[in-house]
Amino acid sequence: MPNIFTLVGVCIGLTSIKFAFDGRFEMAVIAIIIAGIIDGLDGRIARLIGGASKVGKELDSLTDVISFGVAPAFIMYFFIMKDLGRVGWLISLIYVLCVTLRLARFNITSNEDSSWRDHFFEGIPSPAGGILVLMPLIYRFSEIQFVNVNYNLVVPSLFLIISALLISKIPTYSLKKIVVRRSTTIFLLFSIILFFGLLLIYTFNTIFIASLIYLLVIPISSIHYLSLKKKFLTQFDDKDDHEDIL
Repeated sequence: MPNIFTLVGVCIGLTSIKFAFDGRFEMAVIAIIIAGIIDGLDGRIARLIGGASKVGKELDSLTDVISFGVAPAFIMYFFIMKDLGRVGWLISLIYVLCVTLRLARFNITSNEDSSWRDHFFEGIPSPAGGILVLMPLIYRFSEIQFVNVNYNLVVPSLFLIISALLISKIPTYSLKKIVVRRSTTIFLLFSIILFFGLLLIYTFNTIFIASLIYLLVIPISSIHYLSLKKKFLTQFDDKDDHEDIL
């Protein structure tokens, strides 16, 4: 069952390329968003029904390469990068390679023993990267028009920045193992319903603002990670000191 969701995500990701090829960029962006939602659901469904498997894990990674690597690269290439000629194609290739490397590293590190580090990713996850590189296009379709954008400059620059963040070791929050208290469950459900409601009514505005917030949270997650690491190392040193005394 979870693998079916994953395969549907592949089809939607490939369909977004077809939309971009036809010049229907709004539909292409929406397809990537739907693929991102499916990507967030299939893993949780697999864990809930006990259907997680190595095949599903590898399939999920291959899907991410297509839906959040290849598809966004093609969308932005057809949108503006083709005007840059060979440089535009080279930058697109660099982005796809970084998504692939990021997923390869994730598959290796996810086999390690669980610890407090599980609440963080190394670098930004590929679904987030796939949406972030679409931000100039999302901005164009949104009602938030506060500056004139030079797409020939902004798009390649954003591609390179996101590519670097994908393969970096900058810690970013992971929501996969978040623990929610029962007393706050109702507020979480309300927030999720509100977000999806805004997503349906103000699609591009909501996606653009959410993407900006995500970028702003990255430094916060790094500070939080360093704080937890320092606390963990302090406790470990204290434990060693006690063992030496005994």
